[in-house]
Amino acid sequence: MDPRFRDFIDDRGERRILEAIGRAERHSSGEIRVHLHRGGGKDIYQRAVKTFERLGMHKTRLRNGILIYVDTGGRRFAVIGDEGIHRKVGRDFWEQIRDILAEHFRQGQYTDGIVRAIDAIGLALAEHYPYSDDDINELPDEISFD
Repeated sequence: MDPRFRDFIDDRGERRILEAIGRAERHSSGEIRVHLHRGGGKDIYQRAVKTFERLGMHKTRLRNGILIYVDTGGRRFAVIGDEGIHRKVGRDFWEQIRDILAEHFRQGQYTDGIVRAIDAIGLALAEHYPYSDDDINELPDEISFD
C-alpha cells in the first residue's frame, strides 16, 4: 500500500479490496480496478475518465472494464464503466453502485463501501460476461495510486 493512503485504507483494507476483485473476476471475464487519488480538484469525473484511459481499461476485448476512482482527500468517488458493460446494465445499475459507495462513505466506511460495490459489480459482470475457459486476465488486479 502506498503510504500516502494509509489514513484512508490500511493494509487489511487493501487485502479485502484485492480479495473482492479476485472473487468478482473469478466468475466473469470483466475487469475491475480501484484507483486512489490524493489531491482534490473540481471535476472528479474527468479525472476518472483520464485515469480509465491511462490504465488502458478501454482496451479490453469485450469493453467490460470498470474503474472505481476515489479522491481520498475529498472522500469523493466516480465509477466509470466501459461501453460494453454499460450497454448491458444501464443507468439504474450505476446509480445502485453510487448509492452503495455514498452510504458507506457517509459513515466513514470506505473499505466496506468499495468491497460492497465490487461485489455488486462482480454479480453484474458474471451475469452479462460469465467466466469462460479461454478467459485471460487483461488488466492487473491491483489498486493503483496517484
